[in-house]
Amino acid sequence: MSLRFSLVFLLLGGCSLIEPHATTAAPPPDAVVIDTPETAPAAPQPPRAILPATTVASLGDVREAGLWMRTPLVSEPMRGTVRDPATGRSVTLDLIPIEGAPGAGSRLSLAAYQALGLPLTALPELRVSAGG
Repeated sequence: MSLRFSLVFLLLGGCSLIEPHATTAAPPPDAVVIDTPETAPAAPQPPRAILPATTVASLGDVREAGLWMRTPLVSEPMRGTVRDPATGRSVTLDLIPIEGAPGAGSRLSLAAYQALGLPLTALPELRVSAGG
């Protein structure tokens, strides 16, 4: 009989190990604290390039009409001019910001590709300036 009571008390005592205990104890003063994504300070954003600048462009979404360039060279939407140094042709269009480093490349609308006389498979290096 004493064996039964011993087993009952052991089982009941073990139940406290099953329930989760919330602890909010601070780490000891000599502990090393490692930043996690939730606690790490935000990484500094690279500065935006100042226009005029040069970018390599690829064809953007052909379903989106209009004259536009999505580029990391601007931090807010604005009008701009894109010139192809190889041909001297230029087009005034909307510059639309996208995330990325200034040298990451840009996306150019189908209409802008056509206005510059570019083959659709080309990856031209274009000169971008503000205003238009």
